[in-house]
Amino acid sequence: MNITRAIHRLTSLLGEGITVSKPVLDAHGLSETYFPLTPPDAVVFPTSTEQVSQIVTICAEECCPVIGFGAGTSLEGQTQAVQGGITVDFSKMKAIRRVAQEDMVAVVEAGITREELNEELRATGLFFPVDPGANASLGGMASTRASGTTAVRYGTMRDNVIGLEVVLADGRIVQTGTEARKSAAGYDLTGLFVGAEGTLGLITALTLRLRGQPEAITAAICAFPSVDNAVACVTDAIQMDLSMARIEIVDTATVAVFNSVAGATMPETPHILLEFHGTESSVKEMAQVFGEIAADHGGMGFDWASRPEERAALWRMRHHAYWSILQSRPGATALVTDVCVPISRLAEAVSAAQDDIAASGLFGPILGHVGDGNFHAILMFDPAKPDELAAAKAASERMVSRALDMGGTATGEHGIGIGKLHYMEREHGAGWSLMGDIKHALDPQGIMNPGKLIAQKEAVTAVL
Repeated sequence: MNITRAIHRLTSLLGEGITVSKPVLDAHGLSETYFPLTPPDAVVFPTSTEQVSQIVTICAEECCPVIGFGAGTSLEGQTQAVQGGITVDFSKMKAIRRVAQEDMVAVVEAGITREELNEELRATGLFFPVDPGANASLGGMASTRASGTTAVRYGTMRDNVIGLEVVLADGRIVQTGTEARKSAAGYDLTGLFVGAEGTLGLITALTLRLRGQPEAITAAICAFPSVDNAVACVTDAIQMDLSMARIEIVDTATVAVFNSVAGATMPETPHILLEFHGTESSVKEMAQVFGEIAADHGGMGFDWASRPEERAALWRMRHHAYWSILQSRPGATALVTDVCVPISRLAEAVSAAQDDIAASGLFGPILGHVGDGNFHAILMFDPAKPDELAAAKAASERMVSRALDMGGTATGEHGIGIGKLHYMEREHGAGWSLMGDIKHALDPQGIMNPGKLIAQKEAVTAVL
């Protein structure tokens, strides 16, 4: 490949829309977690799908790696330029192309964030429900098949993306899906690209399923004597078909961080944070039933928040938990686990993870989406101490291995990137090889986000 020639040709095409400025390159080579700085050789800022097509065509002709970039909030090194190349930053592609209120559908460009979209939708009575916490770009959320706190009711990006516009590795522009509620026409190409982490093509626009803004919302926080009690409460609530919009668990260590960093005054014991959406009568009824279930499992100190500002404060604290945990250990960084297990095994998995963390000697708060069996351990370590990183990796390995033994997955929502590549064969077996066949068919040169998700048979050396 010839990256230098690709940059020269892209400069002629884009002018000021490309940069090789070191601060910009470094900003696009950083990770939210422990991965080392891995900057690209150049960053481009397209303003249209046609420009993206031209960029990819040039890179294909020069066999130059292409890495998509949204808001930079991924946690498994998905945007690291591990073989150099060109990063395509979608921050200038934020248009809302169309909102069809009657069909409850929006067509948006890939660079718009979920918060920006919902701000624009406020007057329509509709909203986009997937909430990973970070104000991520929607293209990036689709690429990693993101979910988050609301998945227990509204599903993940897989359930809420019904069509895509994608630029393939040879520069072709394809449209997948329709605005119809269902289809039986051929392969599910939309599903193929959702979760592909930019290894098959660059998503430039999305057709999204919207939801009606609920008439009433109520949120609550409740303490439990143990994680087992909290999970048992949630299991019973799910089996009774309570329509919870969010239900999160935080362990004692996380609560201690909330108290010390976020100014909370919570008893230092495991807590559940939950939210109901519906009519005024239905949320009141569901809250009452949940309170009764919680009491049966030792729940105490119920604090209901119906006012918008109270709910916002509660979820802001939860969404900022990762950064609060980092702040609680100045100078440290984190390895973040992301396992997901059947709900019936969740309490067992969390308890065993707590044992793993205790044995590692690290500080590792646990929190997660208890309603769908997904939890995160934030394993803190000093980057100047290799033995601490090794301990964090060893603890994470045990958690993932146990999750797979339980019939779960190595990642419930963060994706694979480079951080979890070595789990793919165990989780998917021959299916991982099949993914490689699909990758080779759509990207025979291996230029689309190389080194991520799929085992790469050959890595070419740059000719600079």
